[in-house]
Amino acid sequence: MLKEIRHVRQEPSDGHRRWFDDDVLPLELIVWYDAQDAVEGFQLCYNLGGGEHALTWRPEGGFAHNEVDSGSTGPFSNRTPILISDGAVPWDELARCFAGSAATLEPALRKLVGARLNARS
Repeated sequence: MLKEIRHVRQEPSDGHRRWFDDDVLPLELIVWYDAQDAVEGFQLCYNLGGGEHALTWRPEGGFAHNEVDSGSTGPFSNRTPILISDGAVPWDELARCFAGSAATLEPALRKLVGARLNARS
């Protein structure tokens, strides 16, 4: 189940963010809110057997899908993760994983994220 991580470091802005993590499934949800507490967007991070990915949704642009490149290894390694553009989204599997993990979220947030995943927009 997705559980909220408390005391998340906030970025300087008028809004805030919340972070949820599933301790069983490889699934994380980050939600950005504006100053009026309205959802500005969310990011669903997952690893469904094909590497780490981030699916980011913003109302003005819809979804962006990225793979997480965790950096190079070796003696002079750069372990700073970056997002790189990635192809196909496993929509059905991701929607099922989210639905199975989202029971602990407040209903409005669960409905918003689930609806966006199912609409794919």
